[in-house]
Amino acid sequence: MSELRIEKVWKEYGDQIVLEDVSLTVDSRAFVALVGPSGCGKSTFLRMLLGQEQPTRGNILLDGAALPSEPGADRGVVFQRYSVFPHLTVLGNVLLGKELTASRYKARLFGAARRSALDEARQLIAEVGLAGAENKYPAQLSGGMQQRLALAQALIMRPKVLLLDEPFGALDPGIRAEIHTLMKRLWHETQMTVVMVTHDMREAFTLATRVVAFERRRDRPEEKERYGATITKDISIWPPRIAGAASIFSPDRDGPVTSLGHSRDDLAPLGDI
Repeated sequence: MSELRIEKVWKEYGDQIVLEDVSLTVDSRAFVALVGPSGCGKSTFLRMLLGQEQPTRGNILLDGAALPSEPGADRGVVFQRYSVFPHLTVLGNVLLGKELTASRYKARLFGAARRSALDEARQLIAEVGLAGAENKYPAQLSGGMQQRLALAQALIMRPKVLLLDEPFGALDPGIRAEIHTLMKRLWHETQMTVVMVTHDMREAFTLATRVVAFERRRDRPEEKERYGATITKDISIWPPRIAGAASIFSPDRDGPVTSLGHSRDDLAPLGDI
């Protein structure tokens, strides 16, 4: 299981309120896209899910237990800037998580454990479309290939939750479409829950099972720091996308979708998108 529950979370930096009274339940194996204007706290929210930052008030639960106060193997992350190690090969980058977990001080695996980890890493490299590039360094890869590598690096530990912070924003449209197809297939085939921050509404509705919008309810320029952003729209995609379900609504379906949406103020349904 990989259910996330966010209960009345606030995030403040001194006198500045970034997020206020955020509550959200993310079902196991859901794919949730977070959207909203720049500076509304989406990335801050993602960092709290990762464990890099702590809420000022409120609780974040993973499978009913308090979220650990620091990043762990149960949460993978991919950032917009390629989060790979330039001095390691493709294989070395993917293998590193296994080595650090098994031997924190030496960061090395030996014998049967190393052979097993190498087999798993090579299989994952092939799954993300990098077969044959195992011995290349990041500088020898295109931007799209580097993001494929970052995905493999995050997935090698089989996280319960995968966090994506605008990971495809810097890619060309054609490459981005290829990565979208890959991302949907990986989500379809694994047991993980995905939470993604994006500014691209098309990307959000193409990939996600739900689209959640953050914004400030009150936006008075002279009092901007007194109010934080919160969830104002929570839209479920219809027909629903269900990970692992074999149907015409499989993750490879990119056709038009509609939504069943509502605001947190109980506004009228949004209707067709």
